[in-house]
Amino acid sequence: MANHPSDSSPSTTSATKSTQVLLSTLWVFAVFNYLYADVVTLMDAEMLKMIMGGQVGSMRMTRGLLLGAAVLVETAIAMVVLSRVLEYTLNRWANMIAGVIHTAAVALSLVLGGGTPTLYYLFFATIEIACTVFIVWYAWRWKPATAPTSAIAA
Repeated sequence: MANHPSDSSPSTTSATKSTQVLLSTLWVFAVFNYLYADVVTLMDAEMLKMIMGGQVGSMRMTRGLLLGAAVLVETAIAMVVLSRVLEYTLNRWANMIAGVIHTAAVALSLVLGGGTPTLYYLFFATIEIACTVFIVWYAWRWKPATAPTSAIAA
């Protein structure tokens, strides 16, 4: 059952909204970093040649791989909205699960990308990993006492 603003104290509603806004903002930050890492990679002539050839290091650029990449990025984009509208329990778990998946994906890209990562990619990957680890940590520490039953109703 959804809470109405009168069902919870203003500080509880405010704390929940603050947590939701922070998590959503962190996902926006992560998405921009994912996108700009890709944009900068396309400016690297050597990487662009490999991408255009369909092979980056030991990784073949198949349609299946590209679909997987699209699904991965879409989960981060969806988390921008979901962090604001999901009720507490689903919100918390969605942020932790998506954060772990994105942390693992970026970490794996550093070792499975075929070759030594470029300095610019290491830079972006470090920021992305720090952001998603923080999302997981923050969602993990989010206490139910600070969340109404429904984020939408609050």
